[in-house]
Amino acid sequence: MSRLLKLMALGAVMMFGAAAVSGAAQAADSFPTDHVVGKADAPNTIIEYFSLGCPHCADFHEEVWPKLKAEWVDTGKLKVIFRDFPLDGRSLAAAMVAQCSGDRYLAFVDAYFRTQNNWGRADDGLTAIKQVAKLGGMGDAQVDACWQKEDLLKQINDRADDAKKRGVNSTPTFYVNGKVINGTVPYENYVKELH
Repeated sequence: MSRLLKLMALGAVMMFGAAAVSGAAQAADSFPTDHVVGKADAPNTIIEYFSLGCPHCADFHEEVWPKLKAEWVDTGKLKVIFRDFPLDGRSLAAAMVAQCSGDRYLAFVDAYFRTQNNWGRADDGLTAIKQVAKLGGMGDAQVDACWQKEDLLKQINDRADDAKKRGVNSTPTFYVNGKVINGTVPYENYVKELH
């Protein structure tokens, strides 16, 4: 467990702007930790930067995302790119588990948002994060192995560093066809920027 805490501390140092510098340059618009929903050639794009511990992000995923998916993504008019931007160690740990779930990523994101008050406030947050993972079929050994993936930690932190350079400093932050929308706003505010 101490190795995980060291990795989380390293992640926090990297995320919150200490003197850490990313080694290899990545393409600014493509990271392995991005998850895209929708047709690649959809005429509209929303990029969301979110933290799994952010209540406003959870509100978006509960209230706005289902409407956007049904009316825009499922009809081929929109693709949404989900990008982790963890604001604390617990959110980082949960993001790593979601990333390790592979094609179940969005289901894990949804589960962590729905149980945010439990794992976010638990005395033992890491055990609570593991309990949510078990509901998705990941055992303790799989979660522990996930938390040992230094390359995954680096990818998430590199994405966060890239986002900061683009001006992201809070969650949720959305780029809707290039226009920045910060915080929780009604469904109609997104639709105004879509065509």
